[in-house]
Amino acid sequence: MNDDLVLMEREGDVAILRFNDPGRLNPISIGLQQRFRDLLAAVRDDRSVRALVVTGNGKAFCVGADLKSMSGDSEGLGDRTAEMMLDLSNPLILALRDFPVPVISAVNGAAAGAGVGIALAADVVVVARSAYFYLPFLPRLGIVPDLGTTWFLERLVGRSRAVAMSLLGERLSAEQAAQWGLAWACVDDASLMSEAVGLASRMARLPAHAVVEARRAFDAAERNGLAEQLAYEAGRQRELVGRGRPIVPGPSGSADRG
Repeated sequence: MNDDLVLMEREGDVAILRFNDPGRLNPISIGLQQRFRDLLAAVRDDRSVRALVVTGNGKAFCVGADLKSMSGDSEGLGDRTAEMMLDLSNPLILALRDFPVPVISAVNGAAAGAGVGIALAADVVVVARSAYFYLPFLPRLGIVPDLGTTWFLERLVGRSRAVAMSLLGERLSAEQAAQWGLAWACVDDASLMSEAVGLASRMARLPAHAVVEARRAFDAAERNGLAEQLAYEAGRQRELVGRGRPIVPGPSGSADRG
């Protein structure tokens, strides 16, 4: 049964998904990924949810691949690994990046390996002071960072730091992660969830389309020159203002999603 591997809670209009294999530091097993996929779909379809927080139970956020489940006959292991990533792991990252409401990662402890990719797929990252980021792929395993880690890291911290983190495999502390721009804030461990849920509640009051528009605008900025981006911005204002956006929040402080 996979139902206990990821837990779902509600704090008003904020959904919280918790990786829940703390005895093993929340590795990305097939079962955990399947449960996470199903809960993401359920949250996406629930129009009463206005923001999502992803976190872990225990001492870790997520320590990456479940190497035990991948052990055994090495013949065909590369093919099986790639197929699992294409069929299950990668779609999770794309689902987070295309989520219709803001996504906040509350990194409660170690984010290692592919767990880094999951954490950085969120719109906003908040880290507990005891947390850290760790990339063992190249120095320990001779493989490249995955689940979008190479894509996120270069954009957040620059090529030099991204390559050094990948090659050296040194732990990046929560404080340094915040200084480098991997996280919005580094907070005391006891304050992590209240800070993350507080941010999520604030974002839940945004106009329904705001997070999607922000993602698309900054994605466009990464590939556009200045003149192209200015034109993009003007085009979006033409569309949004022209159809009556921005939405004015209702009495509850939030606009209906959709």
